[in-house]
Amino acid sequence: MAGRTTGEEARRIKRELLGVGDRTKHRGRAASPLKGLLRQPGAQQRTYRFRFYPTADQAAQLNRTFGACRWVYNEGLALRVKAWEEHRVSLGFAETCRALTGWKRIPETAWLKEASSTVLQQALRHLDSAFSRFFKGLSKYPQHKSKRRTRDSATYVRTGFRWVEDPERPGTASVTLAKQTVPLDVRWSRALPPGQLPVKLTVTRDRAGRYFLSVLAEEVIAPLPEVFLPGSREPRTVGLDLGLATLVTLDDGEKLPHPRLLAKYEKELTSLQRDLHRKQRGSKNRGKVRERIARLYASIGDVRRDQLDQLTTRLVRENQVLVVEDLPIANLTRAAKGKGRRRKAALNRSIRDAAWGELLRQLRYKCAWYGRTLVVVDRFFPSTRRCSACHAKGPKLDVSVREWTCAECGVLHDRDTNAAVNLREEGMRLYWTVAMALPPGRVPPSVIKASELLDLAPAA
Repeated sequence: MAGRTTGEEARRIKRELLGVGDRTKHRGRAASPLKGLLRQPGAQQRTYRFRFYPTADQAAQLNRTFGACRWVYNEGLALRVKAWEEHRVSLGFAETCRALTGWKRIPETAWLKEASSTVLQQALRHLDSAFSRFFKGLSKYPQHKSKRRTRDSATYVRTGFRWVEDPERPGTASVTLAKQTVPLDVRWSRALPPGQLPVKLTVTRDRAGRYFLSVLAEEVIAPLPEVFLPGSREPRTVGLDLGLATLVTLDDGEKLPHPRLLAKYEKELTSLQRDLHRKQRGSKNRGKVRERIARLYASIGDVRRDQLDQLTTRLVRENQVLVVEDLPIANLTRAAKGKGRRRKAALNRSIRDAAWGELLRQLRYKCAWYGRTLVVVDRFFPSTRRCSACHAKGPKLDVSVREWTCAECGVLHDRDTNAAVNLREEGMRLYWTVAMALPPGRVPPSVIKASELLDLAPAA
């Protein structure tokens, strides 16, 4: 396989074969260092999400923008793949932006001018970020965006929108997007940090046809007061065992129920799916049923996120250290094959309904915001099989076994509560190992992962 093409030959290939123009705009200008945005000390980026109701003209313009962003992303991906596979030339964000300028000049794709140039450049920025994550081994190779399977979204940087704050309601504003003349009808459910211009805005449309405005703002988030055990300086700790019989079991025996939202709406979903398959493909009636299904799934997702948000906020407020297990969710939800595939498919559906990944994601960023520590115990730690009283390791337990008796000390254990207690003890061992190794005055990090602490001795 030939090596990478560089130098004058690479520039010739880009110019003559790939349609990427030379960098002539700033060639005669003296180089100057980039000026970064001034960030307030201790400020963090936080996203606020609001629903808005566009007019007919705004909806049509946004629909064209969504399509243009998707087309530019796919065309940029195809161009980078072609450049490497056929010519061994690497293209980056700057080259794809120059190619975008050429696409706008072609009569067949002159409709790209109807969308803001900054929005289309952000689509190419997302493509470049996808390649960066792939090269770092953090994600798969970037894929083609489909009109039916990809969420409609468009990102506007500060030069792509006008933000006029309302003096009577600080934290709210009149928002006008590029290529539009009428401000958006935004329902401000909460106030933003007053007196600050957002970093960027992202407009999305879900399958149910709802429009949302995500505002990325910078603010200083005050940490919560530290929580200690009564009469001591020992941080209050909770062990969390995630499951399906109960969503979360705490080490004190409290069990937070699994809402099972998919099972709750199973009959309605089944009826709608059958109705969908009876409709003729491409008909308006089929589109109406699809919209009803999308609205129902959107309602289920909203309820699930709200319940998880309330749960995680409560756990973070009440405890200083939270201990969970490193669950391989992607492996647990692999596609069902062969014998027993129906049972495995039902298990996958239950795990997705529980939304363990979303729960852990919310715990991570809330611990980072509010000065808490999340300890992630290694996935191979025998939290279920180990006796929390004498630490004797028992045999493997089937999922159907909810209680078991220790053969060494004779203590009767609830499966989930025993696992939560073991996780708390192992998590505190990891926490103090890290805390004692820090210099004086330093606080433990917001996330401590056992898999990243290679020099620690395994637990007994």
